[in-house]
Amino acid sequence: MEHEEILHRCFRCGYCKLPGNYVDINCPAYLAFRFETYSPGGRMWLLRAWLDEKISASERFAEIMFSCATCGNCVEHCAFPEFRDRLLLAFTAGKEALLDAGQVPAPVRDYLTKIQLHGNPYGKSVKKSGQWLDGLDVALFSDQEHLFFIDDVGTYDPRGQEIARSVVTLLQKAGISFGIITDAMNSDGNDVKAMGETALFEDLAEKNIKVLNKLNVKKIITLSPHSLNALKNDYPALGGQYQVFHYTQVLAFAMAGLTFSDKEPEAKIAYHDPCYLGRHNTDYESARMILRSVPGVTLVEMDRNRNNALCCGGGGGNFFTDILSGGDETSARVRVREAVDAGAEILAVACPMCAVMLEDAVKAENLDDRIQVLEVSEIVRQRF
Repeated sequence: MEHEEILHRCFRCGYCKLPGNYVDINCPAYLAFRFETYSPGGRMWLLRAWLDEKISASERFAEIMFSCATCGNCVEHCAFPEFRDRLLLAFTAGKEALLDAGQVPAPVRDYLTKIQLHGNPYGKSVKKSGQWLDGLDVALFSDQEHLFFIDDVGTYDPRGQEIARSVVTLLQKAGISFGIITDAMNSDGNDVKAMGETALFEDLAEKNIKVLNKLNVKKIITLSPHSLNALKNDYPALGGQYQVFHYTQVLAFAMAGLTFSDKEPEAKIAYHDPCYLGRHNTDYESARMILRSVPGVTLVEMDRNRNNALCCGGGGGNFFTDILSGGDETSARVRVREAVDAGAEILAVACPMCAVMLEDAVKAENLDDRIQVLEVSEIVRQRF
């Protein structure tokens, strides 16, 4: 297994599952289950034991490995700089080895099967990938400056579609030159790769790259931080060389050209840092720049923010497999309680997955009358 030489070096100090205050729990799987085996250190020891043939692959072992939300908190807080950057790579390699061994949780198998058959985890025909555009006047990509890349959630999930439409409308109002592609793009593959299905990821990426290169795309704006991560960091090695931006990174520098109404509603807003925009791609400020520039907004910070932010629990494919669901200590439910404690009336998000996860958590916590989850562009557009 790739990266197996680092597994024996972990002595489970536990920093990997904590934020910088060393008080809270920041590993979504450990927070949900409270067994050490679900922590990053526990996974390291389990993988080592499996490779040494001291334990065998099992359904429980596979569930532990695939419960990782790939949030990157372990990379951020591991005490060993010599190998911390390889922690998630080792876990991904472990999942790949389990796939090869035929030990895969049923929800993971179903997710990957739908991706393989349909190019998306919803099992929808690619011919329906443009339905979210109904009623919008958006040009197909030809010679615009940017391509706007919509992820699976933005394309097929009802809440994701609302967010995609909102971001499109705001990009247009800000005067950003962009076009879109319909009926031709597959999943970006970010979470497929995080699950260890490297060959499937490469197949998805190469098909997308073929379309993008044929259209001579140079600059891409993504709706999802997961797409940003894949297109920016993984596609270049496969022939996809583009300048890639998350939509907040583009809008942050276009806010000065927007005009707001004279009667803006006052609101205290906490911003939830998406893992794949924050820890994975080190952008903690673009969304905050946008929110600070909106009249009537008071930005409050949750105790855990920026590189210490608590993941919503949807990464690593968990948004679709739901391995981390159940119980009142799921990271999404803990996160909305934290936002309420910070005095926020609105929890702002910049990722379609985060929006769905946190909205479900608000309902589960019966906090509908205390806090609302809104995506950044929705907050801006409310104040025109």
